[in-house]
Amino acid sequence: MADDLVSNPDTNPAQVPTSVVRYRGAEHERAGDLVAAEEPLEIRLATASGERTVALTMRTPGSDAELAAGFLYAERVIAGKDDLVGFTEEGEARENRILVELAAGLDPDLAPLERHFFTSSACGVCGKAALDGLIDAGLRPLPRGFTVDRSVLSALPDRLREAQGVFEVTGGLHAAALFSADGELLAVREDVGRHNALDKLVGWALMEGRLPFADGVVMVSGRSSYEIVQKVLAAGAPVVCSVSAPSSLAVELAEAFRVTLVGFLRGERFNVYAAAERVVG
Repeated sequence: MADDLVSNPDTNPAQVPTSVVRYRGAEHERAGDLVAAEEPLEIRLATASGERTVALTMRTPGSDAELAAGFLYAERVIAGKDDLVGFTEEGEARENRILVELAAGLDPDLAPLERHFFTSSACGVCGKAALDGLIDAGLRPLPRGFTVDRSVLSALPDRLREAQGVFEVTGGLHAAALFSADGELLAVREDVGRHNALDKLVGWALMEGRLPFADGVVMVSGRSSYEIVQKVLAAGAPVVCSVSAPSSLAVELAEAFRVTLVGFLRGERFNVYAAAERVVG
């Protein structure tokens, strides 16, 4: 069963009460409402060389340890759960800063976290450099063999929407979910950022010992960017679906590493941009 946030503004940090003026034609009234929470999170890393900040992201509070773990795993800073010693919230704004302690003696190369080599989503030189970097990091094309029926894919958008508890209340969150080959929802995470939602999902799997996603399908709201496909690839998922379009570099990455990339998934209509042989039926 999926692990969902409880839609209760008194206990759920993902929702913030606000006041709105609702217009219905010529009539209007002031009423209470809920919006998705957005706050910064500083991820700090404690290694053999000391402490340093490795990321500052705007996210929806909740599942911060999963977010940090998933981010570090997807970026190949850590290789598995055993590289993590623990998580500590620190500082005055305790809810907005997390320190990740790595195993003794572990001193990873943090240079890949410095995102300075992309100038546009269609830059061929940058794209090749990015793909070469993933190969250097140890990533390889995913194995063949896994298949999913198109009828299963067609049902995923509705199942994802049904599982988005906070989105149902606020209308302001993205989601990332893991499904089995027969369409069973295994887990879902929500966040104001698409990448954060996927990091939380990967972090959950890492902590639960459920990586890689070798026999699963990842579904994300919004579009599939290069970073979405990169994180899915790092998690070992053979299929990633989105309700919107992929970027050119996302397609290039999916083709190079044999990730089945599905876009514009809306009921029985969808496009497969790479590794279409996994979609059967």
